[in-house]
Amino acid sequence: MTDDKNPTHTPKDAHYAKLRRAHRDRARGGPAPAADSRKKPPSRPAKPGPADRVRLYGLHTVEAALANPERRLHKLFATRNALNRLELDEAALPCPLELVEPRFLDSELGTDAVHQGVMLEADPLSARRLSDLGQSDLILVLDQVTDPHNVGALLRSAVAFGAGAVVTTSRHSPQESGVLAKSASGALELIPYVQITNLADALGEIAELGFQTIGLDSEGEGELEPSFAGERIALVLGSEGKGLRQKTRETVSVLARLEMPGAIRSLNVSNAAAVALYAARRFMGAKRAG
Repeated sequence: MTDDKNPTHTPKDAHYAKLRRAHRDRARGGPAPAADSRKKPPSRPAKPGPADRVRLYGLHTVEAALANPERRLHKLFATRNALNRLELDEAALPCPLELVEPRFLDSELGTDAVHQGVMLEADPLSARRLSDLGQSDLILVLDQVTDPHNVGALLRSAVAFGAGAVVTTSRHSPQESGVLAKSASGALELIPYVQITNLADALGEIAELGFQTIGLDSEGEGELEPSFAGERIALVLGSEGKGLRQKTRETVSVLARLEMPGAIRSLNVSNAAAVALYAARRFMGAKRAG
């Protein structure tokens, strides 16, 4: 029991007493107190969803998927806030809706997924083939680029610069997933993602369709811009670190490099693709204008 001269100490009193002791210790040359930081909660992995479906998340990703007539949809999970941000009419949704709390999506998708309050369960998109290239005059071809974040960024750049497809191998490349779709920010719904078995054979077929196949290589003999020729261009990029495989180097029409005058002589594959796509579009525009 305490009297008025010795009131009960509050948590705030204890906190300031701790600070005063720490200050005295520092003044006397004693050890600094350990940092008082809250422990970050451990990350939780995603729960496995239905084997025959993909779980798409993120506002742009889900919005694009909902608008894609080629996407078979099963169920939309959304917080009220996310639904308002998407400006969707609940009565006109193309699939059933379940309103949920953010913690539900955290538990389903894992704590590392930036879901923005929305998740869509859907079938994967139908497989695409080289015959789907149609009248495309510019495409990206990837030689074993395995990181889904990079491939998603490549899909986004391809759409931004009007490319007709992104072609990659069925092995050593990411399959359709929530991570890939989120990194593409809706682009997966807007451009064919063509997966082939043999890259060398596919490059031969692409060349027969009238494409000039240009492999980007830091050791290429010529610069990229003067290498452009013809009406249709296929830019071929290799994985980070390894670059293009030897067979791919031997199969493309031209090996060219991005000329960079700075101290760093190489770029992330998605950045290199964006620069190359921009240069290709400028060449094509100038050729048409001339």
